Amino acid sequence: ASPFQGFSVEFSEHRRYQQGDDPKDIDWLVFAKTDRLYVKKYQAETNISGYILMDLSESMGYTYRQELTKFDYCTCLAAALAYLMIHQQDPVGLMTFDKQLRTCLPARSKRSQLGNMLALLSKARPAGETDVAGNLRRIASMIRHRGLMMLMSDLLCDPQPVLDSLHMLRHAGHDVIIFHVLDEAEVHFPFDGLSDFEDPETGERLVVDAAGIRGDYLGAVEELRQTYKTECLRMGADYVPLDTSLPFDRALVEYLSQRKARF
Repeated sequence: ASPFQGFSVEFSEHRRYQQGDDPKDIDWLVFAKTDRLYVKKYQAETNISGYILMDLSESMGYTYRQELTKFDYCTCLAAALAYLMIHQQDPVGLMTFDKQLRTCLPARSKRSQLGNMLALLSKARPAGETDVAGNLRRIASMIRHRGLMMLMSDLLCDPQPVLDSLHMLRHAGHDVIIFHVLDEAEVHFPFDGLSDFEDPETGERLVVDAAGIRGDYLGAVEELRQTYKTECLRMGADYVPLDTSLPFDRALVEYLSQRKARF
């Protein structure tokens, strides 16, 4: 058994070729289909441990429509992913962070693990600033065996340090998925007239003409997403841009189906 079996051959029987792998282990049939190099996994490699890395910064508590916050949305995603792994008897753990690591639940495959994770997330409250890059570096130094790292964050910070830390995780042999979750208002900017904006993490306020900055703002959001998309593709990580208007279950099925389609 392996994470998301049935959705992706890569997770179950193969992994991407890495420098140092024996070329004799390359699956040339998969190469013929995909034009990408994969090696066959041995039994010791098939039980991969997954870790959900959850951003608890205050901006994750934002919602425009007063329905699901970004944190609520990520909690639903995390629960679904954890269920998939546990159902396949694969270990999954949870790490939450803001400026520092707050929760470190070791990866387990017992059925009770899902309840343990949800209990911790139900008590968590987004607050304060965050340090995504620094915490990813800490996690890379903590987890020595290869794992599946599933980052859930709005990534409202300088992307370069985060990308550097993601490179570190990939260099250590981890599979990496970035769920970049923004509120629908952060993606579509449905504001008009003079609008008062407040940074939830620093408290800084700014009054602006919404119509006057809409174009620049939407361009900046698109540039941020494109930066992550390009760099994640380059390093072999999965980048999944989401906003809270898309039902989380549909978002997850679409993502897993896309992975399956690679084969």
